[in-house]
Amino acid sequence: MVTSEAAPFAKTGGLADVLGALPQALVQRGHEVMVVLPAYGNANLKGAERFYNELPVWMTGGYYQCALDRIERNGVRYVFVNCPPLFGRHGLYGDMWGDFGDNPVRFAVLSRAAIEIAQRVFLPDILHCHDWQASLAPVYLKTEYLGNPALRHIRSVLTIHNLGYQGQFNAGVLNDLGINIPAVFHINGLEYFGDVNLLKGGIEYSDYITTVSPKYALEIQTPEYGFGLDPLLRSKASILAGILNGVDYGEWSPEADGYLPANYSAKDLSGKRVCKKALLEEYGLDTSDLDRPLAGIVSRFAYQKGLDLVAECIQGIADLGMQMVVLGSGDAALERAFGGIARAKPDQFGYRGEYNNRLSHLIEAGSDMFLMPSRYEPCGLNQIYSLRYGTVPIVRATGGLDDTIQHETGFKFWGATSHELYGCIAHAKHIYENEKDWWETMMTAGMSKDFSWDASAADYSNLYQRLMATA
Repeated sequence: MVTSEAAPFAKTGGLADVLGALPQALVQRGHEVMVVLPAYGNANLKGAERFYNELPVWMTGGYYQCALDRIERNGVRYVFVNCPPLFGRHGLYGDMWGDFGDNPVRFAVLSRAAIEIAQRVFLPDILHCHDWQASLAPVYLKTEYLGNPALRHIRSVLTIHNLGYQGQFNAGVLNDLGINIPAVFHINGLEYFGDVNLLKGGIEYSDYITTVSPKYALEIQTPEYGFGLDPLLRSKASILAGILNGVDYGEWSPEADGYLPANYSAKDLSGKRVCKKALLEEYGLDTSDLDRPLAGIVSRFAYQKGLDLVAECIQGIADLGMQMVVLGSGDAALERAFGGIARAKPDQFGYRGEYNNRLSHLIEAGSDMFLMPSRYEPCGLNQIYSLRYGTVPIVRATGGLDDTIQHETGFKFWGATSHELYGCIAHAKHIYENEKDWWETMMTAGMSKDFSWDASAADYSNLYQRLMATA
């Protein structure tokens, strides 16, 4: 597997969680798995062992001298490409001034290093690449390494975690990537309206394409969700499938969550009330009525996530008498909006503009309902966490949100409007306050759902076997 991040070593989002959990689930099914990622300057590499001192990775006009470090974790070999000029920075993709200008080269070196590792260290049957940062690996495999007999049997899989991020750059970057430009810069290659689109290249050259939920696999073939690549993805429909992400119940389970002031289960929900009181106190909200409905949000503040819809109807939510806690950062206007309502109604609304893993666990446990009004959501993890924690999700019916939430476990709305969101919240509040038995049945039904990685790993294992049969 080739990736730009993997938990717990380097993380900015859900991609890291997938690469922390899926490889372990595959090992448990009998596979040998090596994960290749950069050795970032701020990566958590305690205990890493240097095992390969000099790995030259050729680009145009010369090579980058890399070394390889490794950590074995739960049977998975994580290999870190150590190249300080490219990766030895405090930031995965950028810093306070924006994205790093040499990101195309950085991730081209990662992709090509992975193929060199396949030749020298670990000869795989499957090269499984994740998102645009690893999309050049199947391109290199089918072009620069095409005549290599040792690699002839390898089949490549590309998983699209979020089609909204494609790695689109000026065509001039090809001059630095150590690749035969005429062989790849055309309409059936990396060319995209005169630019270079690395994710498009991965789609064109991979043997199979997956994404992270069945509904999203259908959505990305439409103009609304295809971000310009929907015609290409429709042409690849026969080798495109959605495999739903799993979650790590070893970390996300209220029975054993070490971040909580009290643990609980579907058989004994009393600890959830303790968590709710602790959450309200954490945010400095009114704790005089613990039966008052409390909604939680943990999210990036990005247009995709639909939090502007929450901001548009925030006064209506306040008028319902509900409380709300929000954890997240990103878009400055949204940060100001949620910060402003928190200052205006300090007993009712709380906002923290930060990344805080402990607090995200407490929000999942202490909230009565969890809001995810995403415009699109490839899979989503927080709604699955919410189910396990007995926190009823309120979601827009898109992508993985639609796949994972049913009528008996949560509430869904369809249009990406604040009017529909508000109506769904108001309906959920009515059920919470007036149909206690119904609400508790929804809680326990959600807690009984199993979205562990076992099913996902089985689907990937079957896919690998089918591809290996064509080698």
